[in-house]
Amino acid sequence: MNEKKNKIRADGGEKMKKQQAILFDLDGTLLNTLDDLTSSVNVTLQAHGFPLRRKEEIRKFLGNGSEFLMRSALPEGTKEAVFAACLAEYQAYYKAHMADKTAPYEGILPLLKRLKESGLRLGVVSNKFDTAVKGLCERYFPGCIDAAAGEREAEGIRRKPAPDMVFTAAERLGVKREDCLYIGDSEVDLQTAKNAGMDCISVCWGFRDADFLKQAGATQLVHTPQELEKLLLGE
Repeated sequence: MNEKKNKIRADGGEKMKKQQAILFDLDGTLLNTLDDLTSSVNVTLQAHGFPLRRKEEIRKFLGNGSEFLMRSALPEGTKEAVFAACLAEYQAYYKAHMADKTAPYEGILPLLKRLKESGLRLGVVSNKFDTAVKGLCERYFPGCIDAAAGEREAEGIRRKPAPDMVFTAAERLGVKREDCLYIGDSEVDLQTAKNAGMDCISVCWGFRDADFLKQAGATQLVHTPQELEKLLLGE
């Protein structure tokens, strides 16, 4: 972001100006999806006779999309044809069960509503497959998200941490890249923001803790949605 125009401060400083946009990661940032992701992976593994994965293992696999998740969850040396079948089965099961236990983190929905009321444009950029991203945003954040984008590498849009998805979202929101702020919960999000030339705020309530994020290069951390609201709106 332009420091001279809109420097972000945590001490009740300047409010962000209206024509700007906030781009959010989804899993671990806006939604706690861990239970449904774990269940979907384990249903797939069980169907093929593979060992199940613990929730904390799944947590570490998240952030790089469905393919990375399934490759990480499957035993090393799994044949490519088996991997492809497992990925398809996982995505189909998850699409049908992605809202069984998933919910917004406490305070997220009021935060999004306040940001919208302030005039900000809001987008979601996730490495989760595109239909799931759009479906979850429509279900949990109706009227709040102006643009939602998931993984679409088949269309030539590279997934995070490449900046392609972020640039596409900014274009859809009708804002300049330099007027966007990126918010996420992982090292992938930090690298995405860096590659896109955007400032990044890292949230500590998601799939990575504060110490991990600091080691990954985070310089701006928030611990609650209320703290994030104060930082963004200066109120």
